[in-house]
Amino acid sequence: MGIEVGGLLGLIWLIILIWAIVKVAKSPAGPVAKLLWILALLLFPLVGLIVWLLMGPKG
Repeated sequence: MGIEVGGLLGLIWLIILIWAIVKVAKSPAGPVAKLLWILALLLFPLVGLIVWLLMGPKG
């Protein structure tokens, strides 16, 4: 049962991360800001997502 729960949580985390990347890509921010946010999300998924949710581009 532990593998199924871990797999489900991993899938949910992946969906949230993809959603955040799409939101960044569609934001009105400049190309450099978008690139930096996407890199932060990919290189530091947990911290990057938390920081993006608190301080990232709105819209």
